[in-house]
Amino acid sequence: MGVHLIKLCVGAEAVEDLLAWQADRIAERRAAGLDPHPYHVTRMWPKRADELTDGGSLYWVFRGLVLARQRVLGLEARQGADGIARCAIRLDPEVVRTVPQPRRPFQGWRYLRPEDAPADLAAGQAEADLPPTLAAGLAELGVL
Repeated sequence: MGVHLIKLCVGAEAVEDLLAWQADRIAERRAAGLDPHPYHVTRMWPKRADELTDGGSLYWVFRGLVLARQRVLGLEARQGADGIARCAIRLDPEVVRTVPQPRRPFQGWRYLRPEDAPADLAAGQAEADLPPTLAAGLAELGVL
């Protein structure tokens, strides 16, 4: 595994918002007879695509905290309605919650080294249910 991506989950307050949005898109794609996997479309194509598709994940930031990730399954070229070429990141539909990790705002996406990525939460681990502000405070103290 070479590298991950990290991205703000714009418009989502919590992981549940991402899950609901992706479930709607999956249902739409399935109804249209298309590949039901979720995609995230971005304008820039990752230069480290081979490393990313070799076990990398897209880590999602919600309100200043990394809280979840999805495994990257592939990259596909897409052309927007405006004629601009884009990169569609094909994601595993499973959203894995992570140990909350504070992250300052940034634009676009960034590479994330595996050693800097937050650990996955064990199934049913309580931190996933903490309010974001409490989780952020605990993460800053190093408790989470």
